[in-house]
Amino acid sequence: MSLRNFSRLDEAPIKAVDLHSGIESTLLIMQNRLQAGEHQPEIQVIKEYGNLPTITCYPAQLNQVFLHILNNAIDAIREYGINTKQPQIQIRTEAINPQQIRIAIANTGSFIPVHIQERIFEPFFTTKPVGSGTGLGLFVSYSIIKKHGGNITVNSLLCKETEFTILIPITT
Repeated sequence: MSLRNFSRLDEAPIKAVDLHSGIESTLLIMQNRLQAGEHQPEIQVIKEYGNLPTITCYPAQLNQVFLHILNNAIDAIREYGINTKQPQIQIRTEAINPQQIRIAIANTGSFIPVHIQERIFEPFFTTKPVGSGTGLGLFVSYSIIKKHGGNITVNSLLCKETEFTILIPITT
């Protein structure tokens, strides 16, 4: 059922949805990547969901954005968050005015230098080793958010966190 909720293949392409159900479906699909491994602690997901109205959007595409950002957060924690005893991903949502919502997804234990932050949404740009990443995930995410009339930004603080912030209108 979670895969069907995530893909929304049997639904109209644009419709009013509960954004939190899309985030939850994405987290359910990624559950195994969040679990502890032989030499890696479990990644704790902290959800601070605001009171959001349903939003008119392309839900399958927004779920794809959540998947890309969460996958990158997990990769960053697993690769660079070695000194983080309890790695976390924090997801915050809020309606910032009657026309717009904010979704912030932050992870502990990684840092993106400014020169990379400036290029992170470019097609084919990746910091992963050859054969490990296509450099399309964040570019596709950026394109989807723009298609929704929104904006996506990244902010990374040394020794603290990396946060992606998505602003999208309630009605596309």
